[in-house]
Amino acid sequence: MRYTTVAFDYDGTLAGDGRIAEATLQSLKACMQSGRKLVLVTGRELPELLEVCHELRIFQWVVAENGALLYDPATDATKSLGPAPSTEFVATLQRRGVAPCTTGAVIVSTKHPHETTVLQTIRDLGLELQVIFNKGAVMVLPSGINKATGLAAALEQMKVSADNVVAIGDAENDHALLESCGIGVAVANAVPLLKAHADWVTDGDNGAGVQELILRLLKNDLSDISPKVKQTETIFVMHK
Repeated sequence: MRYTTVAFDYDGTLAGDGRIAEATLQSLKACMQSGRKLVLVTGRELPELLEVCHELRIFQWVVAENGALLYDPATDATKSLGPAPSTEFVATLQRRGVAPCTTGAVIVSTKHPHETTVLQTIRDLGLELQVIFNKGAVMVLPSGINKATGLAAALEQMKVSADNVVAIGDAENDHALLESCGIGVAVANAVPLLKAHADWVTDGDNGAGVQELILRLLKNDLSDISPKVKQTETIFVMHK
């Protein structure tokens, strides 16, 4: 078995309207029963994720905050992979009318069209931060943190090589994740650029696409998919 681990994005991939469908959950259990490890990699903050997803214990690790936070569902232990948000930065955003404006252990999140104010505030305060987009979401993180670096931290705990990982996602913030793994898969509802860069695009949207992937993985370990040449590229990094 070459692909021993599967990394899943949450919203728009595993979940539709914030919830994992029962058929998708059964596919996840079948994947786990095959001896493979499951990792969830999401832009959501952990408290919000715990509210909407009650199946987290099926995952060996959860990478939250778009790569900035590791969570072990078996023990409820968390580990920040970056510094806490600057209180001055958050307060300045709020004074400038950025709402919603939420903070996690590391991430600061808002929505379009506040990215212009966010970038101006980063410049005004001289901060080394990056802005990452996820459809309508605007996420602010320390430079160098993304889903790929968060997954790498989880894989280090698991003693698994990224070459043995399949990743599946749907949005702009999944580029680095798919590029970092042995096979990168986009669901049918993914943004066009992600589909163009993926090794394979499913026929089904979100959870149906995940089910497709797992069926194919269990059937032949994706032996009929030839990975594209991986190229290291920065997708949405804006700092200082």
